[in-house]
Parts: sequence; structure tokens; C-alpha cells
Amino acid sequence: MPSVSGVLGRMTELLREVAEDRGGALWRLPAEGRQLDANIIRLPADARVDPHVEPDLDVVLFVADGGGWLEVADVRQRLEPGCVAWLPHGARRALSAGADGLVYLTAHRRRPGLAIRTAAPEGGEPACLLNRVCTECGRLAQESDARYCARCGTRLPSD
Repeated sequence: MPSVSGVLGRMTELLREVAEDRGGALWRLPAEGRQLDANIIRLPADARVDPHVEPDLDVVLFVADGGGWLEVADVRQRLEPGCVAWLPHGARRALSAGADGLVYLTAHRRRPGLAIRTAAPEGGEPACLLNRVCTECGRLAQESDARYCARCGTRLPSD
């Protein structure tokens, strides 16, 4: 059973409490045992989440503040407060913030936790993926050359 329910916060208070130039995850759904993940993300002015493909999860995105652009499957659309977008799994997507930055909420099915697996029977060591795990939200980047987290925009650790 989730440990938290009901009103979890107020967007106006959250935005007032954090510095305007701070990027990354401003808030995460804290409940244990939840089936849903939700995050409030801020991209600073002119920042970008590079094109990527989320193979497993559909994502709903709600723009709370600022503006920018959404690209899904090579279609570019303007984002402004109040926009709601659906990002289907398997579709190539990218976000870019405008001059005022972009604050948005994402919601999607919760991804199972990362598991440590042993090497395949053929032998060899499993690849270290720590440079592809976001230190802010814990998402594993699917692309081996990713530099920024596709979920929250935080720069990934370097090799």
C-alpha cells in the first residue's frame, strides 16, 4: 500500500522555492510500492533533451511553466503552459526549452528496479553501466553514447 496519498505538493510553491537556473528533477513521486512514476523536471533556458527512444514506456507530459518545443517521430510542436502530450513507447523524441526555460511533469508506469545479473554462459565480464545511470533520477540511458538523461535532462556521469 502506498505510504503517501492525496495532495503531494503545490506547483507554485515548488517553483518559488528553487532557483530559476536549476535544472533536472525538482520533485519525484515519493510513495513506496507505487505502480506509477511521476517527476517535475526543469530544463533551464535553451537547454535540450537530445533525441532518444524510450523502448518500453509511454509517457504523459504536462507543461507547467515556460515553453519550448517537443519533437516526436520527426514532428515538431510548440509547448506552452497547459499543454498535455503523449509520448508513445518506441517513438523518437526530444525536448528543447525556450528562453524562459521549461518546467514539465511526466507520468508513466513505474519501471522495475535495476538488477545485477551475472555474465552470460559464454563468459566475460558484464559491462559497467554506471556512466549511463542518471545520478538525479536513476534512469539507465538506453544509448551507449548518451550524455544527458532522457527523463530529467541531468548530465550523465562521465567515463
